[in-house]
Amino acid sequence: MESKRWTVQIYISEEGDDTHARAVLTGADTSSLTGRGVARRNPIDRPIPEIGDELAVSRALEDLALRLHDVASDDIVQLTGPVNPAPPLR
Repeated sequence: MESKRWTVQIYISEEGDDTHARAVLTGADTSSLTGRGVARRNPIDRPIPEIGDELAVSRALEDLALRLHDVASDDIVQLTGPVNPAPPLR
């Protein structure tokens, strides 16, 4: 059985009270897919950067998962062709 390796790199940046994250999935064929997430700190909350990082990264990974699912769904449709409607009941 062939072993495959896909890599996800996480990039985090902070702009004021906002934390932005990018999750970049790279497959064996060097194609990539990117998910994005943002966390915004309420100005009345204490500044704890780790929480913003965690929220932004989790949202980026969730976005990445949805995008990957969409790619897989599109591939299934392309490979299986249009679905034939069921014949009418008699």
